Amino acid sequence: MYKVISNDKLGPNVHRLVVSAPRVAKARRAGQFVIVRKEEGAERIPLTIGDADPQAGTITLFIQAVGAGTKRIVATPAGESLRDVAGPLGLPTHLEKWGNVACIGGGVGTAVLYPLAKALAEEGNKVYTVIGARSAEQVILADELAEFSEKVFIATEDGSEGRKGLVTVVLEEMLSGDLPRPDAVFAVGPVPMMAAVAEMTRLRQGFGGQARQAAIPTIVSLNAIMIDGTGMCGGCRVTVGGETKFTCVDGPEFDAHQVDFDGLRNRLGMYREQEAAALKECKLAKQLDEIEEAE
Repeated sequence: MYKVISNDKLGPNVHRLVVSAPRVAKARRAGQFVIVRKEEGAERIPLTIGDADPQAGTITLFIQAVGAGTKRIVATPAGESLRDVAGPLGLPTHLEKWGNVACIGGGVGTAVLYPLAKALAEEGNKVYTVIGARSAEQVILADELAEFSEKVFIATEDGSEGRKGLVTVVLEEMLSGDLPRPDAVFAVGPVPMMAAVAEMTRLRQGFGGQARQAAIPTIVSLNAIMIDGTGMCGGCRVTVGGETKFTCVDGPEFDAHQVDFDGLRNRLGMYREQEAAALKECKLAKQLDEIEEAE
């Protein structure tokens, strides 16, 4: 059992859990994840390790409660425990001194981006962080990311905070020279966002007689369907560079210019009906519990 030390709500449906997991905290490296189960027989949920404190023996998990499994996990109050926290899993982030690095997070992808951006800054890179959200109330971790970023740019779809539009608005300013041009880009978020970033950083044709701009190395962290996390089930397979890879053991980070985003999008939508049914059942169970408590 893994005790929940604290459970804070960062925004709509987004929680930060600090969990006691001494062995994971000691072994964890940036970019790796754990698989969490709330209870025996529950759904296995892959979650990026947002941070770790080896001395305290704790790890930090940022969780967006959108499905039945994640809703049950974030409903665990401080003092209670999670049944399983297996990890660390996956390959750690490849770190090197790129120079200027753009770290782009869309929605709850910002939480996954946090350990990557922190590790890149500690490696000596100048990190320029871009946070995307639908509105100001859904912007998360801006202050925390600012602690080690040269600058944090915020883009909201409704314009309620920062620039109005998507994260690509800020990236375009970087590529055009209006903002510091990145030597590498790391992006985490919805599949359409990552695909758009990858397309923007490919080899670009120059205009008006200008020379073509070389492709910028771009890394994405993929959140594929996952069951065992050891490469045995094949559920998290993704096509990269024309070859089949397994997100859990070959990733979760891949060269964005090699990822088949269309295939990834299709696979992520395979179990929408089942997830909707599970979520409906979860809501019904909660309503029944409330009725019993009232009686």
